[in-house]
Amino acid sequence: MNHRDQLVAACDHQLRAGQFKDYTINGLQVEGREEVRRVMTGVTACQALLDEAVAWQADLVLVHHGYFWKNEPVAITGMKQKRIKTLMAHDMSLLAYHLPLDAHAELGNNAELARRLGWKVEGCLDGELGEGLLWSGRLVTPQPLTTLADQLSHTLQRQALVVEAPLAGPVERIAWCTGGAQDMITAAHEAGAQVFVSGEISERTTHLARELGIHYIAAGHHATERYGVQALGEWLAGQFDIEHRFVDIDNPA
Repeated sequence: MNHRDQLVAACDHQLRAGQFKDYTINGLQVEGREEVRRVMTGVTACQALLDEAVAWQADLVLVHHGYFWKNEPVAITGMKQKRIKTLMAHDMSLLAYHLPLDAHAELGNNAELARRLGWKVEGCLDGELGEGLLWSGRLVTPQPLTTLADQLSHTLQRQALVVEAPLAGPVERIAWCTGGAQDMITAAHEAGAQVFVSGEISERTTHLARELGIHYIAAGHHATERYGVQALGEWLAGQFDIEHRFVDIDNPA
């Protein structure tokens, strides 16, 4: 029997969840049945993912974006009530990891993005590898910015948004952080990166890129964070006798 608490403990330990100061609860957020045979993974614990989990008869839902964020209303009403009611009505657990899943050196979003794009990881600019969120490295071969953007668009199946800085020649030195990390562009520039890749863009990001002299590529919050939770789900399936299924709920953001 795969006990829920064993799976949770394994994920907590693997991701060193207790070491991160985060905006949410990392780990078990909603407790369901004790025995786990099927684990469904997805980026966000939205209603559409929960409906898929119900249809598949999942015992546990594992996501990157869960619930109970800082400064959100405490009351369990409306959309939050419907989501949590779905989990509890079907005795499903919700397991969520935010920053620990971004940072992990092997299974994390940053690691998986680099692996899929073939980037050479050199380290983190804000901590040790596996602890920091802003990663740095090099492209295997220097290339035009447009080639890098096309590669991102093709790999992630989402059109990347490019802000080109007044910086001549091919790019080689790269920094990245998946998701909503556009404001790390200044630290990326100070570290010598020629291009910074993240998920989202803000109005100010364009001006920062142009005036600092660093290219910026917004490749999509959802698109850049699809892969860590899949890797964690596959790792979990390798540790326990469970079925794992990833469901990608489309999100253009």
